Amino acid sequence: MFLQMSTLLEKQQGEYRISTDPNLLQFEVIYDFLCNHSYWAKGISREFVRKQLDSSTLHFGLYHGNQQVGYAQVLTNYTSFAYLGNVFVLPAHRGKGLSKWLMETIMSHSDLQTIRRWLLATRDAHGLYRQFGFTELAKPETIMEKFDPDAYI
Repeated sequence: MFLQMSTLLEKQQGEYRISTDPNLLQFEVIYDFLCNHSYWAKGISREFVRKQLDSSTLHFGLYHGNQQVGYAQVLTNYTSFAYLGNVFVLPAHRGKGLSKWLMETIMSHSDLQTIRRWLLATRDAHGLYRQFGFTELAKPETIMEKFDPDAYI
């Protein structure tokens, strides 16, 4: 079996820190936000969130002191493809440029510099992601999806 170990990263900005150390992730913070406050995973089970965390490739935790206040995950093969998902900053910490800093950190991570195609899904953060080169699909006829809205039930 081949294992890809990503480079651990720590960045500090004032009272906030971003880390890719999966051991620092606070499951309850991530689960509560996804299950109760996100539009994309509302109602998701604890087991599904645990499975996502355990099988994701690269985690970016955002911390204020020792408290997790944001998160993003990247599923990638480290060479040609990456899917950015579950990006959030808790409401009490918004308006401080943390989402932009989180995206800057993700996009500049040394292990992600060879990615040819990035994908993400968003309903309301197009302006943020456009700052990092994301656009609507250039050739939507070449991208397909299979979506099951009842998968979390």
